[in-house]
Amino acid sequence: MQMMQLQFADLRYLGPELTLVIAAILLSLLDLAIPRRFSRSWVGGLTLLSLAVSAVFVVIAMRLYNGPDSLSEPVIQLLANSYRVDDFGNLLKLFILGGTFLVVLMSIGSIKEKEIPHQGEYYYLFLPAALGAMVMVSSGDLITLFVGLELLSITSYIMVGLKKHDQKANESAFKYMVLGAISTAFILYGMSFLYGVTGTTNIAEMNSQLRFFDPSISGLLYMSFFLMLAGFAFKIASAPFHAWAPDVYQGAHTPVTAFLAVVSKGAALAMMFRILYNVYFGVGDSDTPIHDDMNLILAIIAAASMILGNAMALKQHNMKRLLAYSGIANAGYLLVPLAIVYGPMHYSNFTELYYYLAAYLFMNIGAFAVLMAVSGKAGHEEMSAFDGLYYRNPALASAMVILVLSLAGLPVTGGFFGKFYILLGAVAVAKYWLAAIMIITSVISFYYYFGVIRQMFMRSHAPSERLQVGWAQQLTIWICVAATLLMGFFPRPIIGYIESIFHLGRDFFM
Repeated sequence: MQMMQLQFADLRYLGPELTLVIAAILLSLLDLAIPRRFSRSWVGGLTLLSLAVSAVFVVIAMRLYNGPDSLSEPVIQLLANSYRVDDFGNLLKLFILGGTFLVVLMSIGSIKEKEIPHQGEYYYLFLPAALGAMVMVSSGDLITLFVGLELLSITSYIMVGLKKHDQKANESAFKYMVLGAISTAFILYGMSFLYGVTGTTNIAEMNSQLRFFDPSISGLLYMSFFLMLAGFAFKIASAPFHAWAPDVYQGAHTPVTAFLAVVSKGAALAMMFRILYNVYFGVGDSDTPIHDDMNLILAIIAAASMILGNAMALKQHNMKRLLAYSGIANAGYLLVPLAIVYGPMHYSNFTELYYYLAAYLFMNIGAFAVLMAVSGKAGHEEMSAFDGLYYRNPALASAMVILVLSLAGLPVTGGFFGKFYILLGAVAVAKYWLAAIMIITSVISFYYYFGVIRQMFMRSHAPSERLQVGWAQQLTIWICVAATLLMGFFPRPIIGYIESIFHLGRDFFM
């Protein structure tokens, strides 16, 4: 079902996106209309409601196309296939909405007016940011992709700089905006090469054009891939395009940092996945194995990210910078499913990526929520803020232990099985060197992750008064802990469910 123009009846397919658009507009108008002397905490509640309603529309769409009474059309193509409502996009939309929901939830009751004067803006700016990420994962055209990317990027620049009286936040916002604009220019330049070679911006049509491969254009294809890879590698903070992450993560407000580390990274990875397999897969011949070369390049970047991220995290004393370098290392682990070959010996690339993305969402947002609670009491974000946490709040310390164990990849947690399935995939295609780097760097990470546990349990000079945590932060933390344990105890049913919804060979190549 292809449509050159968007009809009124087609709006029912855009329920998740329209919910966020309408909510963002209404909340911004209400925020302007209501006098400033009134609290803006209600904006956070309505933002959560908007995200939940949007997620309900996504679930309805998934049941409609995968249930017993499913429609005959598994993919809805709008605007000449420039926007796709498919299982790939729906699964990623749940990831985006879930991550944004938890980030907003951890913010409620903890936003101080002296830090962020415009609290209403803080909450509803998450809606266009999530919308941009959702547009990215459903894009079937490079133009649509670029619109979603810019919506996410520009909103993120604003959110990083919302602490306008904080010099460090201003510096972070400026650095993020300048480097982000440069990375976007790389992506756009790479897209222009693809358009020049194929004569179209539609992703599906590009692959059809490239099937009739002319070796004389291989240089242009490599150039397009390198340029877009550089831009997307910046967005996911992978080496060697990672330098911005520690400074920006440290300067931004903690929930915004969590959003950048999880939702923004996930959207960029999803778009890399769609472009890699919908544009470049199967292009080339035995003499010019373009797809194999691209897999190798991705594997090298993944290895570099794992090595550099874990090595740099070893000497960090600031928790935000430590989690930033941990995120760089995790970007490497998440790139492995893209770097290993799809074929008869290995066909679960997307399942491995999505499972670890989900585990990464819960363990990372949970860790940032704990950091927010601890640093709010201590007045700083150094690791010493965790001194004696077990004696001040045993439940919070126990939750952090579970989250840290998952980040380290120890049983029985979601992080362990996420890394384990990716490792099995690398071994299945005989990328033993990449699997070895995964194992070695994971073992190295134990040192700095267990350093956090050591601070909580083995530092007795910390203040003895009990650490109080707000209800919203507690709820966020325990949702993340429960989900992390659930993914650790029941990995097979979750893996099976993901594969029942989306299968790379069935949904992308048939």
